[in-house]
Amino acid sequence: MGSMKPFDPARRMSSFLDGQMLVAMPGMSDNRFARAVIYLCAHSEDGAMGIIVNQPASKVSFPELLVQLEVIAPEESIRLPKRAEAVRVLKGGPVETGRGFVLHSADYFIDNSTLPIDDGVSLTATVDILRAIAKGAGPDRAILALGYAGWQAGQLEAEIQHNGWLNCPADPALVFDTPIELKYERALRRIGIDPGHLSAAAGHA
Repeated sequence: MGSMKPFDPARRMSSFLDGQMLVAMPGMSDNRFARAVIYLCAHSEDGAMGIIVNQPASKVSFPELLVQLEVIAPEESIRLPKRAEAVRVLKGGPVETGRGFVLHSADYFIDNSTLPIDDGVSLTATVDILRAIAKGAGPDRAILALGYAGWQAGQLEAEIQHNGWLNCPADPALVFDTPIELKYERALRRIGIDPGHLSAAAGHA
């Protein structure tokens, strides 16, 4: 995995897709990524890393996770700020599934820990942000992903070339505010595709 560098607007002119959304085509053969919408956090000649933003983690809530990680004591889970209770826990991808990655609004930053990716979206993967959210001092909007999706050098480009993925500019509202079950259809519409038309056309490769 290449080193994650702060977002440089000049790189938007390059072919790298960090700060964009990947949307799985209906014919995606890997079930782990079926109907996946992925926020691409880092992309370079060394590879790519992204967070799936529309697959809920089963059987765990954010307050329960804070207790499991000993960020808060069990009795504190009923006194969390409303903003903390609202944080969704997602399956971020098949790599390092025991590790948490917080995608959040750009109003929160920790030196040497937070990666600003694009306008309005940053990534922090340290327990400090969980403590801040639990105290009501964290970012305005956040989702917690367990694990991430990773690609080796050239792998993502090959998958896009073979029609595995579509991509479009990211929208913080799609990442943070859209209900999970609607993200796939809304991402397709952002690209200009009618989901019904696309699924009808699938399988005619």
